[in-house]
Amino acid sequence: MKELVEVIAKALVNNPDQVSVTAAEGANSTVYELRVASEDMGKIIGKQGRIAKAIRTVVKAAATRENKKATVEIV
Repeated sequence: MKELVEVIAKALVNNPDQVSVTAAEGANSTVYELRVASEDMGKIIGKQGRIAKAIRTVVKAAATRENKKATVEIV
């Protein structure tokens, strides 16, 4: 799942070497923290948050296939 978030983010930004994803395991779910360069933040969020919402939807769907819960935080 972590690799999925990383691949999607690296495809969207100008500085793919500054993309990092960390996973924080919780009791019921996993939170993936996505960090990008400050100048790429707008590309990850998108207009009115559409790209961020799409990334979250893809990760949630992939987690559901594995009977898990996952969320994405953009830091």
